[in-house]
Amino acid sequence: MSTTQPIRKTEDITALKNYFLYEKRNLRNYAMVCMGINSALRISDLLSLTWGNVYNFANGRFRKHVAIRERKTRKGRRIALNTNMRKALELYKNSLPEVTEGTFLFPGRGGMKPLSRCQAYRILRAAGRALHFEAKLSCHSLRKTFGYHAWKMGIQPAVLMDIFNHSSYRITKRYLGIEQDDIDQVFLEINL
Repeated sequence: MSTTQPIRKTEDITALKNYFLYEKRNLRNYAMVCMGINSALRISDLLSLTWGNVYNFANGRFRKHVAIRERKTRKGRRIALNTNMRKALELYKNSLPEVTEGTFLFPGRGGMKPLSRCQAYRILRAAGRALHFEAKLSCHSLRKTFGYHAWKMGIQPAVLMDIFNHSSYRITKRYLGIEQDDIDQVFLEINL
């Protein structure tokens, strides 16, 4: 059994987003990928979001934060909506005929229920195959991609541990998918 891996190359992230934006012209899936790799949410939490979580209908603006209660941990979370998430959501929202506070952000086929985890997995797996990604793409790859790139940017593992709600540093370390190439890069860059 193979472990889910993050998307390590930024050009692969761009290719995945462009696949849904330009090739498939599916703004729902494009927004789902943008939200997934920028929010570090588990797929069950991501798929349960409604437009009311991200958009303030009273003032007609996107919220600055998404506030949710995680299903797995039952802990409250506040996630800042960054520029890429807002742009993707705005593009997606403008393509829809009408949305309300209770409309699921990523609806399934009938629109009354959210997209299922299974279907989200199939969508991402098919995209990974179409783009010839080395590692198999899964829903969890989105969450891990956030962590991997945050770590590469220098974000302290203790902060990532808190973001992921992990109980130990060991779990976070394994979660980041650090490989020998990453370790080698540290040795090559440190020339004291």
